[in-house]
Amino acid sequence: MDIAHLREWIGNSETAEERIAPFPSNALAATLDRDDPPYSEGTPLPPLWHWLHFLPVFKLCEAGYDGHAALGDFLPPVPLPRRMWAGSRFRFLAPMRIGRVLRKTSAVASVTHKAGRSGDLVFVTVRHALFDGAVQGIEEEHDIVYRAAAAPGAPAPTPPQAPEGSAFSRRVHPDPVLLFRYSALTFNGHRIHYDQPFCTGTEGYEGLVVHGPLLAMLLMDLLRRELPQAEVRDFTFRAIATVFATHDFTLHGGPGDGHGCVRLWVRRHDGALAMDATATISGGPT
Repeated sequence: MDIAHLREWIGNSETAEERIAPFPSNALAATLDRDDPPYSEGTPLPPLWHWLHFLPVFKLCEAGYDGHAALGDFLPPVPLPRRMWAGSRFRFLAPMRIGRVLRKTSAVASVTHKAGRSGDLVFVTVRHALFDGAVQGIEEEHDIVYRAAAAPGAPAPTPPQAPEGSAFSRRVHPDPVLLFRYSALTFNGHRIHYDQPFCTGTEGYEGLVVHGPLLAMLLMDLLRRELPQAEVRDFTFRAIATVFATHDFTLHGGPGDGHGCVRLWVRRHDGALAMDATATISGGPT
């Protein structure tokens, strides 16, 4: 693998503008079974809901075998077939409101190679910033991991166990309709979220894969349900184990380390820790 060549993409950047329409927020609220008042002009986007906007639009003929956009344009052409969202870090600096024309800048920050137990891993970090005029509302770092396809018959890695107790929790039934609606709302063509034969036959998964960003949004949704007056300042999450739509999973939260800190996590049906997250809040008890 020519890592030096892939690192030529570091610094690659793009900028987009979009008038933030209310439909995506109203559609996501319905998908998450929320009872929010209708989202309309002037309503602030809830934390992470900016993911419903500035979506990459590409021709169908430009999609790769897995449904993602083919690499080599903005992102480096990593020659590994599996692409997953590994984690993100956020700072929420100012409200970003529906009806406003917002600007998003993105740049490839780093490309690193590691040798894992299952083979080569390549991590690409992309930095995003969201602006309303001269006011920056969101600062985000997004980690993408690329890995080789699983060898036939190879055992899946054993993830750590999730904490048993929590201050609050919620059970989620990840049926295919939830996955389809989230894929549609985020224009995500990745076939692991809706194409069962592709998941089990080509990728070797046990079933449809629940989106990493959907898990993160569900954790944020749990926090909003439990602490509706809290204002999220920072949020970090790390994907640890794959969650499949073959079983229910649970969302958990409780006090973290330090004042205003909340720990959030996803617990799989087998007790595995699937996602670990931390939020820093103000305006609500922790």
